Amino acid sequence: MGLFSSFLGIIGFVFGIPLGLLVGFFVFVYSETKQVKEPVVRPISELGPHALQELMPEIPLWVDWLNKFLMDMWPYLDKAICEIIRSTAKPIFAEYIGKYQIKAIEFEELTLGTLPPTICGIKVLETNEKELVMEQVIKWAGNPNIVLNLQVSSLNIRVQLVDLQVFATARITLRPLVPTFPCFAKVVVSLLEKPHVDFGMKISGGDIMSIPGLYRFVQETIKKQVASLYLWPQTLEVPILDESTVAIKKPVGILHVNVVRAQRLLKMDLLGTSDPYVKLSLTGDKLPAKKTTVKRKNLNPVWNEKFKLVVKDPPSQVLQLQVFDWDKVGAHDKLGMQLVPLKMLKPYENKEFTLDLVKDTNINETPSKKARGQIVVDLTFVPFKEDSIKFGGNLEGYGRKESGSDVVSDDEVEEGAGLLSVLIQEAEEVEGEHHNNPFAVLIFRGEKRKTKVMKKTRHPRWNEEFQFMLEEPPLHEKIHIEIMSKRKTFSFFSKESLGHVEINLNDVVHNGRINDRYHLINSKNGELLVDIRWNVV
Repeated sequence: MGLFSSFLGIIGFVFGIPLGLLVGFFVFVYSETKQVKEPVVRPISELGPHALQELMPEIPLWVDWLNKFLMDMWPYLDKAICEIIRSTAKPIFAEYIGKYQIKAIEFEELTLGTLPPTICGIKVLETNEKELVMEQVIKWAGNPNIVLNLQVSSLNIRVQLVDLQVFATARITLRPLVPTFPCFAKVVVSLLEKPHVDFGMKISGGDIMSIPGLYRFVQETIKKQVASLYLWPQTLEVPILDESTVAIKKPVGILHVNVVRAQRLLKMDLLGTSDPYVKLSLTGDKLPAKKTTVKRKNLNPVWNEKFKLVVKDPPSQVLQLQVFDWDKVGAHDKLGMQLVPLKMLKPYENKEFTLDLVKDTNINETPSKKARGQIVVDLTFVPFKEDSIKFGGNLEGYGRKESGSDVVSDDEVEEGAGLLSVLIQEAEEVEGEHHNNPFAVLIFRGEKRKTKVMKKTRHPRWNEEFQFMLEEPPLHEKIHIEIMSKRKTFSFFSKESLGHVEINLNDVVHNGRINDRYHLINSKNGELLVDIRWNVV
């Protein structure tokens, strides 16, 4: 019975499939089709903003707002731009007057018309620098009225520019970003490709562009000239703010200070002696002041102690020397002070100063006639290698050796003192299990530095710089940076690690600078942005 049922199953399978396919084919061919409506085709311009956003959810609708803003501002921009063109062209025209029998060149009409440029798209690029970079596609089919009168000998030639069309892709950079309105010091403009410029030119009423071959020649000439001036990496810089007053000054050199001795100091203790020490610092520097050792019961102390201070602006910075009497209890008494402007120093030149101590350097107060003694110091200003030419110094004996390429090997790095600057800028996607109050801990050569605590954030921005004076390049060394979170109230989880990173300093020594993002170890998505510089004296 089982064999018979299996045989019937095979027979049904063999004949059932062809029969089913045959029946399905006839049903598909001879069945009536349903009426299908034709789709409604409408131009995109007739669609409303909501329907358009559903069809193209990525369209930047704010571009329309930007073009509307440009349209309303265009009458005022037109006058401002034309005034700049007039003032720029005036000295250029003056150079040609008197040459080639040219008697006068002036604008009879100068207006850019009523049609403003149109921004077709804009993209913002993310960089690790303190700048904002935008790339824009700009089209301009304008109706300008530009007429130039050229008087040559007894002839009056009238040159008119008509039907101007421009298509260009520009990169606009606002840098550096500063904490002073409008928050950037200059605008840098460059073109990403050769622009397309089309126009007509009439001379005394005749269209010279209709001359065979002239139109193409003028087009190519304009493209080449504009490309040579503004095609990237060539740029046009427009200053907005005085960069020297708003930008954060970077270190340019090292001031070597040798506190030699002091003599005839004031007697501050009951036994007719003093316990002097010296504090020294530079104006405009937020770092703690450096101190000499305390010389007990000595009115003519000899220190011969050497210090190194980071210089950022030699013309304006001043070395401040203060002599104190150390007391075990209470505040330390000031014995006197004196100032040394760094503009008195020449690069690489050692200079000894014997300074009379005064009570205060305030010029509005009446100077005290009481003698407070003298202090003797040796000062030498040594610029960094990259700034040495600016100060007119000699590079021999300083800095690193140059090789044929930008990257040098370990053998080509000269031993010498330098400044290692570590700027901890920001972190992203740092998240703790119990709280998010991140701060950064930097450890280098056993020395620990900390940033301030940022409360309740996963994207902290510190922008804090730490400096290390080194006697030799930090080759084969690493910097350890750990992101921690701290809870101010007492709990079992008052501190926790949000991730860490170790940065090898070889590349910093070879290249002079590294500005990069690092993925935090033991963090899911955390990143840390660090700017590290190595400046050699």
